[in-house]
Amino acid sequence: METNKDVVVIGGGPGGYVAAIRAAQLGASTALIEKEELGGTCLNVGCIPTKAFAKIAELYGKMKKSNEMGINVEGISLDFQAMQAHKQKVVKTLKGGIAYLLEESNVQVIQGKADLTGPQKVTVTSKDGQTQIINASHIIIATGAKPMELPGLEFDGDKILNSTDMLQLEEIPESLIVVGGGIIGIELACIYAQFGTKVTMVEIMPELLPFCDAKVTSLLKSELTAKGVSISIKTKVIKHERDEKTITATLQKGEKVWEVKADKMLVAAGRKPFIGVGGIESLGIETNNGAIVVNEYLETNVSGIYAIGDVIGGYQLAHVASHEGTTAAENCMGHKKKMDYRVVPNCIYTVPEVGMVGINEKQAKEQYSEVQVGSFPFSACGKAVASGDTKGFVKIIADKESGKIVGTFIIGGTATDMIHEAALAMQKGVTIEEIIETIHAHPTLSESFHEAAMIAAKRPLHFM
Repeated sequence: METNKDVVVIGGGPGGYVAAIRAAQLGASTALIEKEELGGTCLNVGCIPTKAFAKIAELYGKMKKSNEMGINVEGISLDFQAMQAHKQKVVKTLKGGIAYLLEESNVQVIQGKADLTGPQKVTVTSKDGQTQIINASHIIIATGAKPMELPGLEFDGDKILNSTDMLQLEEIPESLIVVGGGIIGIELACIYAQFGTKVTMVEIMPELLPFCDAKVTSLLKSELTAKGVSISIKTKVIKHERDEKTITATLQKGEKVWEVKADKMLVAAGRKPFIGVGGIESLGIETNNGAIVVNEYLETNVSGIYAIGDVIGGYQLAHVASHEGTTAAENCMGHKKKMDYRVVPNCIYTVPEVGMVGINEKQAKEQYSEVQVGSFPFSACGKAVASGDTKGFVKIIADKESGKIVGTFIIGGTATDMIHEAALAMQKGVTIEEIIETIHAHPTLSESFHEAAMIAAKRPLHFM
């Protein structure tokens, strides 16, 4: 069978399905090809199931301390099978929502593996071996990324696990070694520590989250430690042994060498681009270190073929992939829109949460002659005190000469929701003074952003 389409999108993750919907909105006859499940890594084995677990972990932690607020709860326990069922229900619901959106947008969804058999031709092979050919005016590759293995610590699905494996365990491990102190490793370490797992975190770099603000990292580390997570930086795994029940890692930090035994090991060394589409080399599509190379319009060196999301490297964030998806789709339909990466918020779903956008204080001092910094603790925020959730702060960093905000870091409360006021302010060039002149509702956690701006301007009201 052979059909014609204006736009063919390969990959149904948060970049791909959004690109397909946007192309269809602009009048394109559109097909979306997905080899596995709609929603990609984010919905099925990444962002969403992890956040479902994170919410359970947060609620469980709060219930154990609820007596502090006059709520006496006895006999609280975790039912891991029920938790897994809840997670799958969430995924199924959202996946159904995506299917509905695609159907309503008149996007044809095709299950199968896609190969580029020409600059404007895609051949799709289904699981039963049937093939169909689609002639496409434009092609968008959105095949994502996969967990990165470390030499000697290859995934086996039993003792050495990746993030996907960690979300599919049948029971909560009593002990866990986490190799890698990035966002994925920290989130899962926090979740399982809240569940009662004894967690040992190993990071080869001098610090966790080196892109983050030092003050945020410091508080996050202390909170992880309080949950029982043992953190060792500048440390590497030099060897490991395993038996039927446990895995033993030999760790080295400088001259010190020691062993840690655990039920499981999570290797969270990041993710690498996954092209997964045949014909890339034969068509001469340029790649670099496994990532597809694109220009500022997200087009490859082969006219009419675009790529978005994790497969192009750079930001490995679902919301960035979605924005790239709309940009690429619009360019397929004759627009000339450059991808803008100036303001990209990032979130860490630990307890407490972290939301950040822009550069940290150290970077700001290197880039600007003088900076304004304001940090307001939630312990001085009425809503936070009333809620019994006072850990954390809002930190604003601005260029003193222009007054414009160049970075914001929030830890605690609903940081992942609050960070968008800062993102919008940075996108529109809002100054510290303009934030101060904007009335913020009381009592809210968001008024802490207003208070931090006043501290940056050296006229604090509620914190001295």
